[in-house]
Order: sequence, then C-alpha cells, then structure tokens
Amino acid sequence: MIELLALNAAILLAIVLVLWLISVRINDVSFIDAFWGAGMGLLAVASWLHVPGGPGMLGTLIMAMTAAWGFRLGIYLLRRWWRHGEDPRYIRIMKKDREAGRFASAALTKVWLMQAVLLFLVSSPAQVGILAAGQVDAIPPLAWAGVALWGVGIFFEWVGDWQLARFKADPANEGTILDTGLWRYTRHPNYFGDACAWWGIWLVTAAVGWEWALYTVLGPVFLTFTLTKWSGAALLEAGMKKKRGDKYADYIARTSAFLPWPPRTPGRNG
Repeated sequence: MIELLALNAAILLAIVLVLWLISVRINDVSFIDAFWGAGMGLLAVASWLHVPGGPGMLGTLIMAMTAAWGFRLGIYLLRRWWRHGEDPRYIRIMKKDREAGRFASAALTKVWLMQAVLLFLVSSPAQVGILAAGQVDAIPPLAWAGVALWGVGIFFEWVGDWQLARFKADPANEGTILDTGLWRYTRHPNYFGDACAWWGIWLVTAAVGWEWALYTVLGPVFLTFTLTKWSGAALLEAGMKKKRGDKYADYIARTSAFLPWPPRTPGRNG
C-alpha cells in the first residue's frame, strides 16, 4: 500500500506544479479552493484504479462518496471564482509577497505545497480505505452508518450552498444576514456538512478495518479543526463582524456556531 500511496502523492505533486504555473501566469492563486475538493476526488479515483485485481463494491462505495463530495465542491467553487475573481483572503495573504516581487515562490510554498500536504492528509481515509478494501464486495452495517452520516453532510453542504447562492443573487439582500433555511439553525451548514461527510467516509474505512481507521483518523480530526477554529468559520466570521457589525453579532447571539440547533430566544443565555 505504501507504494500506491506514494504514487498518489507523486500524481498530486505533478498536478499541483502545473496549477502553480497557471496561478503565476494569471497572478492569482485563489482558485486553489476549487482544487481542494476536486483534488480529493482525483486521489480517490486514482486509488480505486490502483487496486490490484480491480476494486470491489466496498472500495467503490468509498470512491463514489469521495468523488461525489469532491467534484461537486470543486465545480461550485470554480464557478464562484470564475464569476467573482480573486478571493480577498488570498489578496491579503499574498499582498506583501506580491509587493516584494516574490509572488511565484510564495505561491508555491505558502499556498500550493502547503495545501497539497493538507489535502493528502485529509483525504487519507478515502485513499487508505479504497486500497485496503481491495476486492471486498460485502458492505457491513458500520459502512451503512458511515453512508448515512455522509448523506446528512451532503444534504447540509449542498442545500446550504444553494441557499447562500440564492440569497447573494438577490440585490434586495445586500447588507443583510442570511438567517433562514439551514442558516437559521447553524451559522455554517456547509462546513458542518463537510465535517459530517468526511467522518462518514472515515466510518466506512473503519468498516474495512479499525487499524486503517486508526491510521487515518487525523484526517477528519484536522478537517473539523480547520473548519471550526482555523481557516474556515473563524476566518469567515472575523470578516463578517467587520462588514456587518451589530447585525452579525445579533445573528451570533441567537444561532448555533456549528452543530444545528434551534435558535436561541433574544435576550436569553444558552
């Protein structure tokens, strides 16, 4: 398996270097967000193709779950980048390096290579699960539990993104906060969905063998951390507080940060 994972790493590195060259050419690295999901889907497909003797149903299930999640997210974020241009977050990240004339080197080390390592780590349950499953066709109950959790995640992510896109497309909503639909119950339904999807994939890998789940648990743990504490919700909310002020503070006061929960009554704790 180590050799096949190394082959996946080589494939990822080759793709990343090509995309880095494109980012230098267009002076914009922010389309890397689209590659985050799509790259995980590609690694899952590559792992599926590497299975000696051909994959069984269990490995195919993991590949399909990962590909459906990853390619949908990749297409969604690529379309958003195409419509709106360079992401302000990356403008801030690359500002000093761009001014100092070291955009190319910074784009490679600070953005592409760093995210490639994290992408490989987060997607490890899918890669290892597919390779370890081999030609197994039986799908045990734990795997179905993983599929159910993944399904919850897909629902929250897809519907949350759809509701947000519709909200932003309406000029009447300019300057307001989306607090209806799934966004009434959690401030980040799409991030909650991401976490559920990958914990679901991890559970299917656990159904292949608990040793494989133990080896790869850092993937969903890190993803959950980054969604809630690092570059996901924390970074987004810092920007929203500056843009929306008291409106967003009120939204925070009544709406669960991550786990879906009925909104709190204004003026009450909890």
